[in-house]
Amino acid sequence: MRAVLIFFYGLLLVRIAGRRVFGRWSAIDIVVSIVIGSNLSRALTGNAPLWGTLAATTLLMALHYGLAHAAVRMRWVSRLIEGAPICLADAGKADERAMRRQGVSLADLHEALRDKGLEHVAQTRLINLEPSGNVTVLKSD
Repeated sequence: MRAVLIFFYGLLLVRIAGRRVFGRWSAIDIVVSIVIGSNLSRALTGNAPLWGTLAATTLLMALHYGLAHAAVRMRWVSRLIEGAPICLADAGKADERAMRRQGVSLADLHEALRDKGLEHVAQTRLINLEPSGNVTVLKSD
């Protein structure tokens, strides 16, 4: 019965919070999902009190919801919580220093190019590492 309650409670929280709560998988989404998963699993196995765990989980989801909505409305909160895109290539020239700093290999860069149907960095206007971890490529004109 405990497992069923925890399952539906978790599902209810995610449904109330909305589809976009974990839609982007930014750093805050990942941290909150790990903490909530860990929290609920302890309640599931009986290693933590059920009602206290459900209350703590509700508080975490409310905090996540509030921060996610504040990030939409205020740029400084967005930068603080989600981060900013990092330029990996500009005007067809790769910034190898930025790539090394961010742990993006040439193989990663070439994969992003292939996803856009491109073969060379010179065919791009801009390549960014987004806060979500995705590499986006804008083709040159």
